[in-house]
Amino acid sequence: MKKIVRTVVITLLFAFVSFYFTLPALNLRSPYFYSWLLEVAVVYMVASLIGTFSIKDLKNRTVDFAFLKKNAKLGLLIVILCVATLGIGQVASHQFFHAGAYQKLIPVENREFTEDIAQVSMKDVPIVDKDSAIQLGNRKIGELVNLISQFEVDEYDYSYTQINYRDIPTRVAPLRYGNIIKGFNNQSNGIPGYISVNMTTQDVELVQLEEGIRYSPGEYFFRDLDRHLRFQYPTKIFEDYSFEVDDDGKPYWICPVINYTIGLFGGRDVKGVVIVNACNGDSEYYDIQDVPQWVDRAYSADIIVEQINYWGKYKNGYINTIFGQKDVCVTSGGYNYLAIDDDVWLYTGLTSVGNDESNIGLVLVNMRTKEARYYIVSGATEYSAMDSAEGQVQNLAYKATFPVLLNIGGQPTYLVSLKDNAGLVKKFAFVNVEKYQQVAIGDTLDQAYAVYVKLLSSGQIIDASSISEITGTVTQVDTAVKDGNTYFYVQLSNSKKIFVASIQLNDVLAVLQPEDRVTIGYVDSDSDFIMMNQIERK
Repeated sequence: MKKIVRTVVITLLFAFVSFYFTLPALNLRSPYFYSWLLEVAVVYMVASLIGTFSIKDLKNRTVDFAFLKKNAKLGLLIVILCVATLGIGQVASHQFFHAGAYQKLIPVENREFTEDIAQVSMKDVPIVDKDSAIQLGNRKIGELVNLISQFEVDEYDYSYTQINYRDIPTRVAPLRYGNIIKGFNNQSNGIPGYISVNMTTQDVELVQLEEGIRYSPGEYFFRDLDRHLRFQYPTKIFEDYSFEVDDDGKPYWICPVINYTIGLFGGRDVKGVVIVNACNGDSEYYDIQDVPQWVDRAYSADIIVEQINYWGKYKNGYINTIFGQKDVCVTSGGYNYLAIDDDVWLYTGLTSVGNDESNIGLVLVNMRTKEARYYIVSGATEYSAMDSAEGQVQNLAYKATFPVLLNIGGQPTYLVSLKDNAGLVKKFAFVNVEKYQQVAIGDTLDQAYAVYVKLLSSGQIIDASSISEITGTVTQVDTAVKDGNTYFYVQLSNSKKIFVASIQLNDVLAVLQPEDRVTIGYVDSDSDFIMMNQIERK
């Protein structure tokens, strides 16, 4: 009896310690559960071997082989069952047997690009990517000597999440302890706040909280986010947390709950989320259809891209992906985000498996609801557009960021930032998706936009008839100097829009007076400020 108790105690002790550190979901559909169970079974067999020896046995040089055989059989049986389940489960869940089910994981609707993607004002265009946000965040915390000595900005995958904060594209990242010693010294008050980066203006704010962040992946013991979730939800499978703030600026962790919908381990999808208050640890589970509106990232980008690839590859079954490859397409290898109607949408290009230099279309997916839209837009892949932009400044060796997708004059257009070796944005480029050889470069966003609008109206990209024109009487002319260039702001009697252009557009701007009659060409948008591409005084 003592031998059994000793074996069980050793096994249970190891099982708890292993569970505490590895935190597997106690769920038969989690592969990590079987890995953990395998470890426990092996330890049980080792503990059984140890348990066969007692002081008396050692003195007599005897071994209780009956006890060893009985318990080794049980441990070996568990090992065999775990290995068999993992192997059979993986095979039975393979795409070869369920290509149709994998293809239908994400329903995709065909849509018109210009109907869904409205043209935005240049002041609303997000120009800060994650790398730039990290630089801005580090610079901000470096200004605060009292904080930089104890904290740093968290730069892991769950940080600098792109969200819509009060309808503004924003990246947010929590702070974390500088090291374990600083963590213990500050644990009573928690982490004081988070970094917020406005993606359109590049403004950076350190938001300091009345109640510090006490639950995060950088915390210790039971305040570690993974451990906090596991002991509250022992059977749920979690993946890919993200840090977000609600409309009041309160920080939360958005923790997707995974469900395997095909076979035992296939068809990875999100069935709901657990939202954890980062300050007090309060949490609540929501089914995916009930996720609050302010949440922007219920799905991870990895799951979305994986399901889009399934949708593009398996339209004609699994065998077709190997031999005929009819209508087989995959994502272009990169993605970015758009803000549409206070939601964050992932977009990526689709390219044929036989030709990776051009896209056959674009896919947009809502990161909260998984609504997916497909647009038939042939043209350059995102990486081809980046190469094209870099080629315009190859003498400067600038590197292009992954593009932002825009609608300009009804044309799908990539906006690319060009950075120097220090990671600073030096120029901007607009690249037409369909005619990616047409690139407009400028030192500022407005300059590049003005050049691109000229390309549109010149007929090099689209028919000049697609450009709007207005003729009216000038009521007011104002000027402002931006980035060393003089800009003119013209108001007409028959329009509420304000038309903008630099002096480089036409010298007539310098002598324009109220009561002058002019004809202005422009690309229409929802903004109150419209860039002119031509002006003529009558």
